[in-house]
Amino acid sequence: MNKSKTLGGLFDLETLNIRISENEAQMANPDFWNNHADAQKLIEETNALKAKHDNFKELSDQLEELEMLLEFIQVEPDKEIIAELNEKIKVTQKRLKSYQLTLLLSGKYDRSNAILEIHPGAGGTESQDWGSMLLRMYDRWAQQHGFSVEVLDYQAGDEAGIKSVSLMIKGVNAYGYLRSEKGVHRLVRISPFDAAGRRHTSFASLNVMPELGDDVEVELRPEDVKMEVFRASGAGGQHINKTSSAVRLIHIPTGIVVSSQAQRSQFQNRATAESMLKSKLYQLKLEEQAKKKAEIQGQQLEIGWGSQIRSYVFHPYSLVKDHRTEFETGNIQSVMDGDLDGFINAFLQYELQLKNPQ
Repeated sequence: MNKSKTLGGLFDLETLNIRISENEAQMANPDFWNNHADAQKLIEETNALKAKHDNFKELSDQLEELEMLLEFIQVEPDKEIIAELNEKIKVTQKRLKSYQLTLLLSGKYDRSNAILEIHPGAGGTESQDWGSMLLRMYDRWAQQHGFSVEVLDYQAGDEAGIKSVSLMIKGVNAYGYLRSEKGVHRLVRISPFDAAGRRHTSFASLNVMPELGDDVEVELRPEDVKMEVFRASGAGGQHINKTSSAVRLIHIPTGIVVSSQAQRSQFQNRATAESMLKSKLYQLKLEEQAKKKAEIQGQQLEIGWGSQIRSYVFHPYSLVKDHRTEFETGNIQSVMDGDLDGFINAFLQYELQLKNPQ
């Protein structure tokens, strides 16, 4: 059996080897380091291609081992070997699913770190508590994938939960995975804050942006940006710093507001906030271009946070359903504990089908 077919036909080993060889030829050029930024970028790309190649080779070896074990027990059934085979199948299936996800990440910024913002909707304590539940969910998801999470800005709720939070999630393909989460998330449950035990519906919007590298130019004129400073405070309201080191930037032409309080100094927080603002302005530019393209082609295109992408129903039944892909699960607690890969994989497959309709 052709092993590449088990990956949905998305893997071309020959092309991958050619790209690696071409990159290594460039790296052997005496003038390679004349442009340090381009050189570093090519090295990172080559390392990623090699990692993809090595992972594929390891998966192929695992599949061959499974085939050998299967042939063995067909000739001479053995309980211990059958148990070993079943365990190896589970491990390989999990790794195969993870590898399929990485193959689907081919966007320009998919390998980048991700800036994730959670903004609870109207509804006071109810929606603010929902925001904190989502924060916990994405923090768990990031930990499970070996990503680091840095809190850039945190605004605590009045009684519980959060008013807003901005996170930097660092790791290879962080943005590629998390861009599927952008949109409105809806919660239906019996409210723990309602003495009458009534059912409530809450909303929170997520925005996800790539952290931009120095190679991306975004014009940020000083006269277009208003800066405000305030005292930084962390989760639960405790003070991180007694001085006004936190920074809020307001982009006057667009009304975009970003804040950073994670760093120790006002200078560092301004640099972080400027990076966030540039990411938002770049994202806005891309969305405007996509909207114009859709208008020219006569397509209906929803842009921004207005579209509800997923529902989490705790009552009267347990269900999490993505409204774009129709992927769903009844194991809501597992999802709230960070098990999002099924939704992310379904979205990437859905996106692939949109790009390449049969």
